[in-house]
Amino acid sequence: MTNEILFLSHRMPFPPDRGDKIRSHHVLKRLAGLAPVHVATFADDDRDIAEEVELAALARSYRLVRRVKPLVFAGVESLLRRQPVSLPAFHSAELADYIARILRERPIGTIYVFSGQMGQYIPDDFAGEVIFDFVDVDSAKFEAYAERDNGLRRWINAREGRLLAAEEARLARRAGVSLLVSPEEAALFRARLPIEDRAACDVRTLRNGIDSRYFDPAAVKPEPRLVDCDGPRLIFSGQMDYAPNIEAALRVIERLLPRIRELIPRTTFHVVGRNPAEELCERHGRDGVHIWGGVDDMRTWLSAADLALVPLEIARGVQNKVLEAMAMGLPVVLTSAAATGIGAQDGKHLVVADSDDDLVERTTALLSHPRQGWTLGLEARRFVVEELSWQATLAPLAAMVGRRDAPTRHAA
Repeated sequence: MTNEILFLSHRMPFPPDRGDKIRSHHVLKRLAGLAPVHVATFADDDRDIAEEVELAALARSYRLVRRVKPLVFAGVESLLRRQPVSLPAFHSAELADYIARILRERPIGTIYVFSGQMGQYIPDDFAGEVIFDFVDVDSAKFEAYAERDNGLRRWINAREGRLLAAEEARLARRAGVSLLVSPEEAALFRARLPIEDRAACDVRTLRNGIDSRYFDPAAVKPEPRLVDCDGPRLIFSGQMDYAPNIEAALRVIERLLPRIRELIPRTTFHVVGRNPAEELCERHGRDGVHIWGGVDDMRTWLSAADLALVPLEIARGVQNKVLEAMAMGLPVVLTSAAATGIGAQDGKHLVVADSDDDLVERTTALLSHPRQGWTLGLEARRFVVEELSWQATLAPLAAMVGRRDAPTRHAA
């Protein structure tokens, strides 16, 4: 019997409407093309539950569990167990029972673990191939938070970073292959492992891609509500209850946009994405700022914008928001952190600037010379079409899956 795959993910891979879910969605589809796949995953909300039919159509079997444990309860458990908070936050007896049954009854040759939180479900005696897709280095992100925080929040984030680093090392030792989203993240992950583990752990890059046939400016009409806004339109997209995205949007609102509007007075800034934080909603309708919340089709909003401004200060891995804007032919001005792992050329495919002064200067230069922006967007789309298709970026998966013979099991 053909070896089968068990796919574990901390979030439902449908709908692919945020960075981690976009990657897990395409990885799962690729794996399902290689072998029968069984899926264990969590739903965050009703939107995820509504997509269960899509999961059922793709998976040989699955278990979808609504994640309802309050973060404060997970925090208390983590203190008692001396674990990072993310482990009890994503622990479910129901999911554990399903995983144990599938491993007992099906000829699972490979377990693909998407995100480190799900490593807790891997039994020590599983003899098949284990692939851990860490995506990016979570522990480094929490350490960066701690460096910027004070008081209790600093302690909480420092603790999470320290414990996650230990968990990442443990999982890397357990894995046949550890995957990171960019060469930079892979190098960082490897460097943070204990010295004695670095040579033994197989750490590789599996880059994010983009569906350039879907994200195609010729495929949609610009969003009328955005077109109706007079003057140049800047856009920032993403999951807007995520701290780095909130900080980046506030950076534009408080520090960059006022200076841009001094030079180009009618410029507006549009934040588009699910669950905008209250501190963003409070700015809606003031001084050229528009907070739109979640939308049905991000392509129409990108198509209606003049420039994507992405001034992330903390960024791990490849930013899907950047790839989507590039695929839509939109000129992108971004920080070096947001450009990491894309492999695009500064000045040809996008524009990199880190200081407030440089971000304002580069943005206003492109807004003042629309033809330069058009050329930049054209080259950006050409780059992602030729270099970053999902088919190309996920091609290495076939060689990783089933490298070892499946353990002997018999279906019930």
